[in-house]
Amino acid sequence: MPPTKRQTYHHGDLRAALIDSALELIAEQGVQAFSMAEASRRIGVAVSAPYRHFADRDELLSAVAVRAGELLVAAVTAERGGRAPEDRLVAVVRGYVRFAARHRALFEALSGSWSPDLERASQPVKEAFRSGAMDLSGGDPVAAESFGLAVAATAHGHAGLLHLGMFGAGEQAVDLAVRRAADATLALIAGRSRLGVTTG
Repeated sequence: MPPTKRQTYHHGDLRAALIDSALELIAEQGVQAFSMAEASRRIGVAVSAPYRHFADRDELLSAVAVRAGELLVAAVTAERGGRAPEDRLVAVVRGYVRFAARHRALFEALSGSWSPDLERASQPVKEAFRSGAMDLSGGDPVAAESFGLAVAATAHGHAGLLHLGMFGAGEQAVDLAVRRAADATLALIAGRSRLGVTTG
């Protein structure tokens, strides 16, 4: 007789299994419909089991946001750009919008959460924006911060517009949103002097 789901867990695995279960549920139903009880039932453990690892629903959602942050980092890293700083920064934007399109519920969970762990998990994405902005700002940290924020807002804004249906539906909408976000980023780069950004 094969082991049941309950029998497959041992100490140290349950926390990760609950996060995986929560990720699946949020992807299917959204954050609002998510419950710890349903996450427990899905992996075949008692509804009291999560409380060994998480104080409440918010704490589990925070852990989910950290995992979502790691997935965002992977999506941004997977997007290939050229060697030029302009190409690398545009690639970050494309990866950001694609992640938002492919993982809408997780993107929303990520956007609505903050914790020190999430800050650490998402740091590589922030560094990707910052690094590209710094390269295009002549090493001026003040100008780079302003420019990097403008580019990040462009990426986030296009993701939000995609979710509102402004680009249509389906894969064509995703491709259009990604292209528009990339074009807007290139326009920002071309007009960076208006933001007080100059290259060295």
